[in-house]
Amino acid sequence: MDFNVKRLAADAGTFLSRAVQFTEERLGQAEKTELDAHLENLLVRAENTKQWTERIMKQTEVLLQPNPNARLEEFVYEKLEKKVPTRMNNHELLGQSMIESGNEFGPGTAYGNALIKCGETEKQIGGAERELIQCAAINFLTPFRNFLEGDFKTILKERKLLQVKRLDLDAAKTRLKKARMSDARAAAEQELRMTQSEFDRQAEITRLLLEGVSSTHAHHLRCLNDFVEAQTTYYAQCYQYMGDLQKQLGSFPSTFTNNNQSCASGGGASISVPTISVSASLPSASAARGSSTPSGGFNELRSSNGSRKARVLYDYDAASSSELSLLADEVITVSSVPGMDSDWLMGERGNQNGKVPITYLELLN
Repeated sequence: MDFNVKRLAADAGTFLSRAVQFTEERLGQAEKTELDAHLENLLVRAENTKQWTERIMKQTEVLLQPNPNARLEEFVYEKLEKKVPTRMNNHELLGQSMIESGNEFGPGTAYGNALIKCGETEKQIGGAERELIQCAAINFLTPFRNFLEGDFKTILKERKLLQVKRLDLDAAKTRLKKARMSDARAAAEQELRMTQSEFDRQAEITRLLLEGVSSTHAHHLRCLNDFVEAQTTYYAQCYQYMGDLQKQLGSFPSTFTNNNQSCASGGGASISVPTISVSASLPSASAARGSSTPSGGFNELRSSNGSRKARVLYDYDAASSSELSLLADEVITVSSVPGMDSDWLMGERGNQNGKVPITYLELLN
């Protein structure tokens, strides 16, 4: 019991001595031992590394999950050490809606078929996004978080201990200055040597930990390369999926292609973009656009009662036995039949023939 009381009294005395030293330093009434410039620079670099690591992590999480409510939910599940419920991302939700609406309008119609194809592609992009998020979490966010919750917390602990040792050292210096009697002065000198040794040892420990931040930077650089590689794979997949979709859907007429190109270059700065034909999924819109360019050729064909070659813009499923089913990018022979509706022509492919809508065709020279 007496030992515990004496120890508590000694701890209280030490704490009070540190508090007095700290207060007097703040008031400018006591000298303060300054750390060497190299150690100060290491401390500043470590603090900057911590702050920027937190900021990069936060912005990466916002990029991968823009919905703040979803991020909060994931954070709560992580703290509870529970698995986050699987939910469809935005691309997958859009894809599901497109597929359902395409089935409602009818897979045999041009619009319904196009919606289904777009929906399937959106789901593919959603899957690629999931892979990106998983890869970024494992190879990028987790190492950053491990630094903040592991290495930097150790640095912070040793830095606080160094501050304590410095206060003890400066308090010992103050007591030595105030000592008048020889016995008191000898005790103060011994205490100063001991506190100086403890301070130097703690400064060395702190310095070694702080110099390890260079290794942290090297490790984070490798993580950054992994993140860039994951993004490159993701965007390449998206580009491939959309390129394949455009090939399936065909091309807009030249007037719409020009409008798209003007948007790409209208910002003032010159931007190099890949040249990819843009898809047309709505026959009615194509009909409205086609009134200026293709109509002249079709009118000429009707008046001549001859035949022309035509390229199919996108797939068409025949609605009756009198019609001819079409595949995007194939070339067929078309001709006009007296009395036929102006929106239709007679199509011929080998020994197959039937009515075809002109909005699905592009006359060839």
